[in-house]
Amino acid sequence: MRGEQIPNQNDPTRWARRQGLRHALRHARPAVFLLCALFVVAGCARSPEPLRLEGHSMGTGWTVLIGDPGAEEARARPLIEAELSQVVAQMSTWEPDSDLSRFNAAAAGTQHPVPAQLQDVVKAALALAEDSGGAFDPTVGPLVELWGFGPGRPRQTAPTPAEVDALRSRIGWQHVQIEEGRLIQPGGLSLDLSAIAKGHAVDRIAATLRAAGYADLLVEVGGELRAHGQHPGGRPWRVGLEGPSGERATGGLVLRDLAVATSGDYRQYFEEDGRRYSHMIDPRTGRPIAQAGIAVSVVHASCMQADGLATALSVLGPEQGFEWARERGIAARFVYRSQDTWAERTTPAFAALQAAE
Repeated sequence: MRGEQIPNQNDPTRWARRQGLRHALRHARPAVFLLCALFVVAGCARSPEPLRLEGHSMGTGWTVLIGDPGAEEARARPLIEAELSQVVAQMSTWEPDSDLSRFNAAAAGTQHPVPAQLQDVVKAALALAEDSGGAFDPTVGPLVELWGFGPGRPRQTAPTPAEVDALRSRIGWQHVQIEEGRLIQPGGLSLDLSAIAKGHAVDRIAATLRAAGYADLLVEVGGELRAHGQHPGGRPWRVGLEGPSGERATGGLVLRDLAVATSGDYRQYFEEDGRRYSHMIDPRTGRPIAQAGIAVSVVHASCMQADGLATALSVLGPEQGFEWARERGIAARFVYRSQDTWAERTTPAFAALQAAE
């Protein structure tokens, strides 16, 4: 699973110092190294333009486009920033006072009331962990930290097998207990929702703006994206996925009340003795994923689900992950390194979305 943490949204310099400039630059926005970045496909230069709002939170950038006539930044921006602040306050592993950090630091046997949003995200993470056979696991944080991709000091050498094995005893989604709105700390358990929280933030922003009366939206946080309504020029929102060498795909993908998220092993990594170790940790082995060079994009009605599924499928890989997604009717696109070239596979559900445009 990817170790994409949620740093202090108000202090990106602190985060950059702690991760190192190389890691911070990779993490600040979805990298174009392979596939991940999403972009709005250019339209007619003379068509009306949406209100564009941008900012920084959760250790990354965010962009919201509002196509409704008369949309005003003074009204929309506070709604967006309030939702992002709430996600950080509840789910950040970088903020010592967040709900999640307090649970992670708590003594064995203690019970912790958690807000409804956090409950929903934890339950969604546990359901995906069970369905994926542990390829997605919200307790993988200590291993992410051990490999140098967490809030602590980055490393340039791989940990020893003994170090990995010692931490694996603390990993396991089955140890998470949530009862009547309370998380129970069994002792030494650490939850990390970074692989699903950005998608949740996108869903929350979209829901809040729609409740405020906005119908035409494109919401993006760190490359995870959701669209409703249409562009003010009267055409659908259309996004594109970059190809493996950074070129922009032609045509793009139309999103109608759908979300898309991409995960891969290219955002953070280090190399030692000619071997590449990525930040995508397989919770089942305690090591970075075996597939060197992969990006998976998932289209779903929920951005939170798309976010988590993209991570799970990246860990499962282009063979097992493809079959797992196909069996469940998941719209997924895999781009991966195959010998000396790039290969691409799309599930039938993803191909159907493309054909319906």
